[in-house]
Amino acid sequence: MTINLSFSQDYFPKNDGVKQTFKNIVAVTNATVYTSSNVKIEKATILIKDDKILEIGTQISIPKEATIIDATGKTIYPSFIDLYTEFGIQKQQAKPRNSRSPQYDSERNGYYWNDHIRADFNASENLNYDEKAAKDLRDTGFGTVLSFNNDGIVAGTGLLWTLNDGESNGNRILNKKISQHITFKRSSLSNQSYPSSLMGSMALIRQFYHDAKWYAAGNSKTKDVSLEVFNQNKNLLQFFNAGDKLNILRADKIGDEFGINYIIKGSGNELEKIDEIKKTNATLLIPVNFPDAYDVSDAFLAEQVVLADMKFWNQAPYNLKILAENNINFALTTADLKNPKDFLTNLRKAVELGFPKEKALAALTEIPAKIANQTNIGSLKKGNLANFIIASGDIFETKNTIQENWVQGNRFVIEKIQPSDIRGKYELSLDNKKYDLNIEGEISKLDAKLTQDKLEYGTKLTYNEPWITMVVKSKDSLASKFIRISGLKSETGLSGKAVLENGKEVSWMATKKIETTEAKKETVATDKKEDKKAPVYYPVTFPNMAFGNATKPKQETILFKNATVWTGEKEGILKETDVLIENGKIIKIGKNLPQKGKVIDATGKHLTAGIIDEHSHIAISNGVNEGGQNSSAEVTIEDVVNSDDINIYRNLAGGVTAANLLHGSANPIGGRAAFIKLKWGYNPDEMLVKDAPKYIKFALGENVKQSNWGDTERLRFPQSRMGVEQVYEDYFSRAIAYKNEWDAFKAGKTKNAPRFDIELETLSEILNKKRFITCHSYVQSEINMLLKVAEKYNFKIQTFTHILEGYKVADKMAKHGVGGSTFADWWGYKYEVNDAIPYNAALMNNVGVTVSINSDDAEMSRRLNHEAAKTLKYGGVTEEQAWNFVTLNPAKLLQVDDKVGSIKVGKDADVVLWSDNPLSIYARAEKTVVEGIIFFDIDQENAKNELVQKERNELINLLLDAKNKGLKTQEPKKKSTGHYHCDTLGEKCREFHAKYSN
Repeated sequence: MTINLSFSQDYFPKNDGVKQTFKNIVAVTNATVYTSSNVKIEKATILIKDDKILEIGTQISIPKEATIIDATGKTIYPSFIDLYTEFGIQKQQAKPRNSRSPQYDSERNGYYWNDHIRADFNASENLNYDEKAAKDLRDTGFGTVLSFNNDGIVAGTGLLWTLNDGESNGNRILNKKISQHITFKRSSLSNQSYPSSLMGSMALIRQFYHDAKWYAAGNSKTKDVSLEVFNQNKNLLQFFNAGDKLNILRADKIGDEFGINYIIKGSGNELEKIDEIKKTNATLLIPVNFPDAYDVSDAFLAEQVVLADMKFWNQAPYNLKILAENNINFALTTADLKNPKDFLTNLRKAVELGFPKEKALAALTEIPAKIANQTNIGSLKKGNLANFIIASGDIFETKNTIQENWVQGNRFVIEKIQPSDIRGKYELSLDNKKYDLNIEGEISKLDAKLTQDKLEYGTKLTYNEPWITMVVKSKDSLASKFIRISGLKSETGLSGKAVLENGKEVSWMATKKIETTEAKKETVATDKKEDKKAPVYYPVTFPNMAFGNATKPKQETILFKNATVWTGEKEGILKETDVLIENGKIIKIGKNLPQKGKVIDATGKHLTAGIIDEHSHIAISNGVNEGGQNSSAEVTIEDVVNSDDINIYRNLAGGVTAANLLHGSANPIGGRAAFIKLKWGYNPDEMLVKDAPKYIKFALGENVKQSNWGDTERLRFPQSRMGVEQVYEDYFSRAIAYKNEWDAFKAGKTKNAPRFDIELETLSEILNKKRFITCHSYVQSEINMLLKVAEKYNFKIQTFTHILEGYKVADKMAKHGVGGSTFADWWGYKYEVNDAIPYNAALMNNVGVTVSINSDDAEMSRRLNHEAAKTLKYGGVTEEQAWNFVTLNPAKLLQVDDKVGSIKVGKDADVVLWSDNPLSIYARAEKTVVEGIIFFDIDQENAKNELVQKERNELINLLLDAKNKGLKTQEPKKKSTGHYHCDTLGEKCREFHAKYSN
């Protein structure tokens, strides 16, 4: 048996999504209208003329000549606004390069010295309106977008325009030049080597701001197009593409330095640093781009997915809810999505998980309109542009769809409006027989099931308001026989005409069933049962990865009882001694101290000061070298401290409490250092020791003269050891001249202010003894050379690091007052260390040089106690001297020995409790304390490891469930776990840390 009713194409015109332009007044009536995120009008009318709203409300007088569109049962919202797109931007093409050698100089004359500054690009002059891309955005609900060219550290200006096909750009453009755009990302149009790291990008932005201010004051003798247009655009909206939670903080820091309130584009992981981001008071643009589930069905491949990525897959949909709960001002963007169609799917998921609908709507309409200073979009009111969407119902519910998007009064049909919802259960009467008819599915794509006495008929239903057609075929029919049903929706149900298999015409009627009380109860019970299956959310930890803490560890009052205390002071090693820690300081040392706070029985154990690594490259984001120039004194590691590096925790497990984070050795004058405490789970700013003396990395030898960089790389000066000396001569001569220029200006002897140069300011700090040098070194001739340069320019070198030929010049080092931070037993790994010997540390120590043992390696740094122990074998130093090589001596080299490096009353409570003599290979750090906070506790390790496995197993099950439900999945990918060293270069750093660090 079959039922069918069909009509010609004339009755059901194909929806091809074309624009409909009305010459007269249009009235959209009987809709639920959200004029703003928190104002809703039922049964409202919107009166439109040309591109504007004439009136809106419930008591609107509709002119006779108006075209009326009945939107009964529909919901109308302001069209969405996206302030971060590259829509319609005609991209510039990079010029082909024949050379494989690096480019060090700019290729553009008359512009800024760095080609990654593209301030002169105006989006409005490089447009190519893309109707297909416009349709994709309109179909998602957007009517207005801000477009710009996301290419370059200063990427030029953006424009605000509508997605209005068929109009000229002039009619579409609301603001031709609305914004100026900054990012940390290099331009794809240039191969200029600098910057090759995140810290280089930050330094370049700072210097550009200083130069722009200097140029604006009329101090330049030459014209610079980049600086000129940048200054012209400084009052536009300033957008910063940060793209990461830590980079949001970095961008805001630059903004604070120069008095700029950036609108910052994030990445969706803001929930991991929500408290810090909230403190910035920045306005954010948040992408709604959730990671796909990992396909972990293969147990071996599943091992490649780290816990942090599994957790973020689970947490990402909650990001918007958490931002809203913290009252952070943000708008939403389609940025980072491969397909704009995923936008609403993801947004609805966020709403389902607690993101309030009114805040979602505000983030798509009012807030971006306010950011853009546009009062004629983002809300529906008299005089505003007629930019609105018509949805089948609540747009934030999955079952509803966007059916029309009106842009500047032009109607874009996405799917034909169907005012009535015919879904439900019916009793259908046909040819004196009764059937059960169940219509379900999305309004735009209905499914029908027709049954009789448990026999189901194949049914295909089409609904174009008010017409209904069904073609039905019985499953048990041997022949292809059909019944065609056609009819209309009425107030009482459905009815019409049917043509049976034999051609006979009959009437039919379908009456909607009234749901019984028992059925309602059953439905409610089912709903409640489903409600109990609340989604599992894994709370953010500090940091948000394996071994993170549920809360940030706090300071405690701690009493260590009966320990063997290695004081590092003249008191030496004290047996059966107590140490009291309070308020982050060492308060008392003695026997039988009264019990107070947390009491730790240290009987048979050893308590020492925390290990200090004088030369480390852990906890650095996106590049350890800025090697695009022979001097990079303008960059600083303080900008790029990565608080989420797992090596921090591993170092704590090895008894390390502080580290001096150094720039690499790619150039003679490297970047500035960062001295940090290893506060696992704290933020970069909280890790930095702000009152510590400031350092900078210099370097000598093979690396700086590019001996091992490859033939195509050997272009940059210097290319010889004598060239290295000349670099220092040139730069310190320039620094003196720079200082003299400023002295003359400040004294009123010159009229125009000198250009503020971050690089020369830093070198002036060295000359003024406000910044100190730690120098990568190997060969005695170069060590001797730099000592002479320092004496010539009247400054002292604080530390020679590596210094593997230090034993040859130890007497000169002692005379100069320079310390040596060396390896315990590294030698012969490249030509310039062929003369290295493992007795180096002891020999330097014996002539009065302050010696420390450093790591330069994330693996070695977690076992520096073993490295110190090697000096017992090679050189015969005492145990206490050996231990001071990794505690008190590096503190002296860093000039922080008044605060750390030994156990002394008044010093910071940076201590480690060891299970055995700390120089023993059997000793384990049991508790590592930084400023009175326990950051590593071996007693908690088993519990932490069990928690990691528990969370992995639970998340794997959730991922498998997601795959079984048909959700999108991605293949597991193994992440690199490499480490930075002195010679890790540019883009390798970026590629590695883009995946690994944050």
